[in-house]
Amino acid sequence: MHGLINRAIQCFYRDTYGAPAWGDLVRRLELDFTEFEPMLHYGNDLTQRMIDEMAVTLGKDRETVLEDVGTYLISNPAVEAPRRLLRFGGETFLDFLHSLDDLPDRARLAVEDLVLPALELRDYGGNRFSLLCSGEPRGIGHVLVGVLRAMADDYGALVFLEHQGLFRGAENIEITLVEAAFAEGRSFELGMARAEGT
Repeated sequence: MHGLINRAIQCFYRDTYGAPAWGDLVRRLELDFTEFEPMLHYGNDLTQRMIDEMAVTLGKDRETVLEDVGTYLISNPAVEAPRRLLRFGGETFLDFLHSLDDLPDRARLAVEDLVLPALELRDYGGNRFSLLCSGEPRGIGHVLVGVLRAMADDYGALVFLEHQGLFRGAENIEITLVEAAFAEGRSFELGMARAEGT
C-alpha cells in the first residue's frame, strides 16, 4: 500500500481523536515507527489491521470508519490536496461525477507510483448513477462514499448514496443526484491563492 494512503488514514485518526489516541494505536499494532512515510510502500495487511483496530477502539464498524476517512480527506481544511484534485473534475457535481473515470490517471500525474482503484461510472439517466470501484485496499468503496458525500456538500448538491456491496467483483455505489444546486457550495479557485504582495 502506498504510504500516502496509510499517512492519510493516520492523519484522519490523529486529527480527529488526538495524538495520544494515535500513539495508543501504534502500540497496539506493535509498529516500530510512529509515522507513516508518504513515499514508502507498506503491506496491504498492515493497512487492513490498522483500520480493523481503529474500528474496535472506536466501537464502530470498519465501513463507518472508512467512510469517515473519506469525509475527512475532503472536508478537513488541513488536507487540501485531495479536494483540489477532485474539484478540477468540473464546475458542477455532475461534471465531477463524469470525471471520476479519469481520476486514477490524474492522481498518477501528481504522484507517479500512486495506484488508485479503477473507477467506472454508469449513467442510467434521470440523475441516477452507479460507481464501480475495483482494487485495494479492501473496502475502498466506503471511503468513496465519504468522499462523494463531502464533495456533494462542497458543490452544494443534494445526493443520495448507498454502498450496494460487490457487483462482478467491484464495489458498487448507487448515486442519485436529487438536486444539483441545493445549497451554496464552498468557494474554489482553479489557481492557488497567491501570497500577499506577489
